[in-house]
Amino acid sequence: MRKYRNTYIALLAGTFVISQLPGYTAAAATASGKAYPAIAAATVATTANLGTIQLGGGITAALEDVQIWAQAGGNILTYTLKYSNASSSNANLIHYFSRVVTPGGSVIPGNPISVDALKKKVESRENLRVTYYVNVGTTNVLTGLKIPMYVWDAKTKGYLKQVGTFTLPANYSPTIASGTNVLTTMNDNPVTARTESLQLYKYNGKVYAKVGISLTNRGNKVLSDPGYSSYLVSAGGTSFELALDSSQNGYKIQPQEKKIVYYLTEIPSYLKTDNMKLQFTQKDEPLKLELPKSSFKLPAATVPNLVVGNGVVKKIVINNNTIETQLADAKVYAENETGNWSFQLRLKNTGNKAVTLPVYELAVKSSKGTTFPINAKSLSGMTLKPLEQKVIQLTAEVPLTVEQNTLQLQMIEAGSSVSTTTPVEAGTPGTPEAAIKLTFPVAYFTIPYTLKSDTLKGMEYYATTPYGSFSYNIQSLQRLPWKEDDIIIAKLNLTNTQSVTLTLPELKAALKLDTDDLTSTTQLFMDKEATVLAPGKTAEMYLFAKIPYTQDFSSLKVNLYSTVNEENVPFLTLSTNNTLNSVDTIERGGSYAITGKGKQAKVHENKTTVYEGFSSKIVYTELLMSSEEKRQSKMARLQAYFRTADGQFYEALSNQMDTSASPGGTELISFWAKLPKSVSLTDVALYLGPGITGNKLSEPGQEASGFINIAALALNPQAIKPAINLSKIALYPYNLSVISSDGRLTEGSDTISLVLNYNLLRDSSYDMGAFGHKLILKFTDPFGQSQERALVLGTDLTEGSNNRFTMAFSSNLYKNLHGGTYRVTLYDEFQGERMELANQPYTITYEMLPVIEK
Repeated sequence: MRKYRNTYIALLAGTFVISQLPGYTAAAATASGKAYPAIAAATVATTANLGTIQLGGGITAALEDVQIWAQAGGNILTYTLKYSNASSSNANLIHYFSRVVTPGGSVIPGNPISVDALKKKVESRENLRVTYYVNVGTTNVLTGLKIPMYVWDAKTKGYLKQVGTFTLPANYSPTIASGTNVLTTMNDNPVTARTESLQLYKYNGKVYAKVGISLTNRGNKVLSDPGYSSYLVSAGGTSFELALDSSQNGYKIQPQEKKIVYYLTEIPSYLKTDNMKLQFTQKDEPLKLELPKSSFKLPAATVPNLVVGNGVVKKIVINNNTIETQLADAKVYAENETGNWSFQLRLKNTGNKAVTLPVYELAVKSSKGTTFPINAKSLSGMTLKPLEQKVIQLTAEVPLTVEQNTLQLQMIEAGSSVSTTTPVEAGTPGTPEAAIKLTFPVAYFTIPYTLKSDTLKGMEYYATTPYGSFSYNIQSLQRLPWKEDDIIIAKLNLTNTQSVTLTLPELKAALKLDTDDLTSTTQLFMDKEATVLAPGKTAEMYLFAKIPYTQDFSSLKVNLYSTVNEENVPFLTLSTNNTLNSVDTIERGGSYAITGKGKQAKVHENKTTVYEGFSSKIVYTELLMSSEEKRQSKMARLQAYFRTADGQFYEALSNQMDTSASPGGTELISFWAKLPKSVSLTDVALYLGPGITGNKLSEPGQEASGFINIAALALNPQAIKPAINLSKIALYPYNLSVISSDGRLTEGSDTISLVLNYNLLRDSSYDMGAFGHKLILKFTDPFGQSQERALVLGTDLTEGSNNRFTMAFSSNLYKNLHGGTYRVTLYDEFQGERMELANQPYTITYEMLPVIEK
C-alpha cells in the first residue's frame, strides 16, 4: 500500500477560479482589458458575494475567494482582493492594507504572492487583482475567519484607519460543483474546465484512481501544461498526490480545442470514495510555498469493466485520440508440457493526430490470477499516424497444468510516478519519501482457445503481420545429403494480398524438428529484390538447416522473425508434419532451369561416362550451362550428388569456370564421383541445384553452405567403344585426328623413333574451367611390350593442323629387330582411371646401315 498524508478539507482556489467571482461573467474583461470569448451564461459557476469595502474616493476592494492549504512550518491561507478605481487618477496600493484575524484572535498582516508583488497601483477606470498569503499556524478552518481593511491616515493613531471587515459566510465553499463548467485562466489563457470522471481500478492487490477533467482552450494561442500540482482529496480530508497520465505529459491544447486530461494515483483499498475532490496547487518558488489554485468536486466513483470479449474492439483514449485495440488472433500448440501461444494485437489510430503509445506491460493471466509475462517492447513507445493501423505479433509460454481455455491477455499501462509521504496525524504535513511507479490496468482481452493446426503443403493460408496481410503456403519440404550430414530444405511462398505495395523486413528464420531447436544453424535465402511486393506478387524463400543423417523427426516448426533494436519481432509461425516431397525429375535430354537475378541459365547433359577401375569406378558427367542473361555475369555455382537406383547418394566434385560468362554464352561443367565397383549405374540421376553462401547464390571462390531448388536430372551413361583407328578422337573440348604415324628403326639401334602427324582442334563454342584430363599414348612393339607417354592437350600436342610430334622408345631387344608392326593406343585418363579411346597398328620402317666395301 502506498503511503499518503492527511490535509485539511478546506480546498484550493486563487487566480484559477476568477470566473466564480461576483459580477464576473463570461464576457467580463480582464485586468489588462482583454476580453474572453463568450460562453453560455448558464454554464458558468458563481459563488456567494464575499463583500465590497469602500477604501476612498472611487476606490473599492472586493473579496473574491479565500483558501487554506497545509504547509510545513504553518498552514498557508490565501485570499484575493479585486481593487476597482472609478476615479480619474491612479491609486497607489501602498495606501491600502489588509489583515487576517483568525478564529483564535491572532491578527496577521497579508503579503502579496510573488507574481503580484510588483503590482503597485490601480490605473484610473481599471480593475486590479492581488492575491495575498498569510501563515496562520495551526488554524485549519475558514469558519469565523475575518479580513479587516485599512487605509493610510496620518490623523489616526498608528496611522492606519480601519474602513471595514470581510467576514466569510458560514456556507462558503470555493469548490466547483461536479459537472459544472467554469471559465478560468491557465497560463493567461481563458479556459473552460469541467470534471468528467472518477474511475477506480483494482490490480495486483492495489486500488488505483483515475481522475478526468476536460479543458477547452477559449483563447487564441496554444495552451500548454501549466505544471500545477494536483491532489485527490477524500471527504475526510486525506489527500493523495496525482500524477499526469504518462501518455499526456507535456500536453498542448490548440485554440478552441477540447481535451480530457487524466490524472492517476494509488489509494488505500479501505478508503471511502464518496464526495472526493480534485484540487490544484502551484509552487511559489521565491516564497518556497505551495499555493492553492482551484478545487473541483468529482462525480461518484465508477469501476469500469475492463474485460474485453472475444474479437471485440476496445477503444482507449491517448492524449484525446481514440485508439482501437483488438486481439485479432490467438493460437496455441502443445510442446514439452507447455502451451506455446501466439497472438496478434491490432491497434488503429482513428484520430486526426499522431499518437505515441505509453509504456505497456503485457501478460497472460490465468483464471486463478497467475500471470505469465509477454515481451511488449515492440508495443511501448510505438507511434501511430492518423488512421494508421499496426499489428503486433506476441508469443507466450503457459504450462499445460494451467487451464488454457480461460486465459486473458492483460494490458497494463506503466510509467507514471507519484511521490509518497508517511502518514501522520491530521493537520500536520507528511514527510516526503521516494516516488512510486503507477502500474495501471487498461484491458483484459478474452483469449479464444484455438488449437493451431498443421500447415498442409500446397494449401493456401492467410496471415496478418506487422508489415501487412499475406497469403502463404509450403511449396515443398525436402531432405537431402550434405557432406557428412543431411540438409532439411523448406520452400515457402509469400503473396501480397493487399491492394498496396508492401515491404518485407529483413527476415530471419528458425527451424525446430520436434524438440530439437535449430535456430542457431538455420539459414534463409530470399532474393532481396523480392522484399518489395506489389499487389498479388509472390516472394519465394528457402529455409534450410543441417541435421545428423541418422536423425528422425515427426514434425517441423517454422518461425520467421525480424530484429528491431536487438529484439526479435515475430513475423510468421507455422508447423507441418515430416512428409517429404519427392524431388522434381527432369527426363533424359531435358533442361534444368536456374533462376535468380544475374544467374538465369539452362543446364542440360552433354555426356555421362564411366571410368572403370580395378576396385572402384568413376561416374563422370559433363553439363552444358547456357546463360540467359543479356549482360556478362557470373553463373551460379552448382552443387550436386549422384543418386543410384538403390537410393544411395554420392557427393559429386565439380569443375566449373571461375570467370564471368558472356551474354548467351555456354559453359562446360563436369561432375564426378568415385563409386564402389559393385554399384549399378542403371537409372542413375544427378541431384543438382545452385549453392548458397549466406543470403546469396554462391559465386567462384565461395564455399557453399547448402543448395536450393534441387531437381533430379536423369542421366544417360554411355559406354565409350574404342575406335579402330586414330582418325577421329573426341576428348571435349578437343578433337584429335592422327593423320599418320611413322615408326623407324635403324639397323643395330635399340631405339624406335616415332613421329605423329596430327590435327588438334578445340571447340570454342563454350567455355570451361581447367582441363582435368590427360591423353595417354601407349606404344606396343612387335614383341608385345608396351611403353607409355602422358600428353597434355594444348601443350605437348599443340592446337592446329598438320602438326608433328616426335618421341622415341628404347629396348635392348630392338637391336635384333628387323621390322614388324607396332600399335598406338590412346587413353583418356581422369582422376587416375582410364578409358580407351582408339588404337591403330602401324608398320615399322627398318633402315639398314650402308655397306662399306674395301
